Amino acid sequence: MDTERLTGLGLEPVLTTSELAEYLGLQVQAIYDLRTDGRGPSGIRVGREIRYRASDVRRWLDGLHEPESALNRPGVEH
Repeated sequence: MDTERLTGLGLEPVLTTSELAEYLGLQVQAIYDLRTDGRGPSGIRVGREIRYRASDVRRWLDGLHEPESALNRPGVEH
């Protein structure tokens, strides 16, 4: 995929479920399970396939980020 050309057209790159799973170091089924549970990134259905906008994945990951204070509390295992 020519991401420079897409960006020039004002389009954002999208990931397949397999690409997203690889990026996150997960199994593809884990991505499907997260979506089924309502805990995964929002996707776009294109026919039978699901695609994920890079910005939606970033937003979802930012929402999973633990606050700094939770990481520094005494007695909390890391």
